[in-house]
Amino acid sequence: MKKTPQNLKFFKVILSSIADGLFTVDSNRVITSFNPAAERITGIPASKAIGRQCSDVFRSDICESCLLDKTLKTGVESIDCPVSIINSRGEIIPISISTAILKNDDGEVLGAVETFRDLSAIERLRKELSQKYSIEDIISKSPKIHKLFAILPDIAESESTVLI
Repeated sequence: MKKTPQNLKFFKVILSSIADGLFTVDSNRVITSFNPAAERITGIPASKAIGRQCSDVFRSDICESCLLDKTLKTGVESIDCPVSIINSRGEIIPISISTAILKNDDGEVLGAVETFRDLSAIERLRKELSQKYSIEDIISKSPKIHKLFAILPDIAESESTVLI
């Protein structure tokens, strides 16, 4: 596709309209673009992210073994990898990332792109469901109930229905 002002405008509209965070980096992992969803998820405006190292912006639990760096070095993309980042308020945000290499028409590597999806709502739901049916929610001072608690894991492995 030829690089025209009209095409660049379309690309900006498309990148701004997607719900997933997206950013691009040059070959030194310096952020070159940062879409509005990336701003919303990280809490960092594009104006403060662009020009910085991605590790300074995302503060991820995998920065030391960076998938984006691996993609830049090997050309191998990563798809839907679970990761955590720390947003601007210091909160840990679970995300899923995918990476790909960016090349020009001559095949020269220009940098890489990473898309990421906020998994916070899914994680909250998972925690809520697991807590809803957890034995730890049952409280008792009775020694007989404590004996029952001790055998519940064995009973749970059976196909028997038990009424407590």
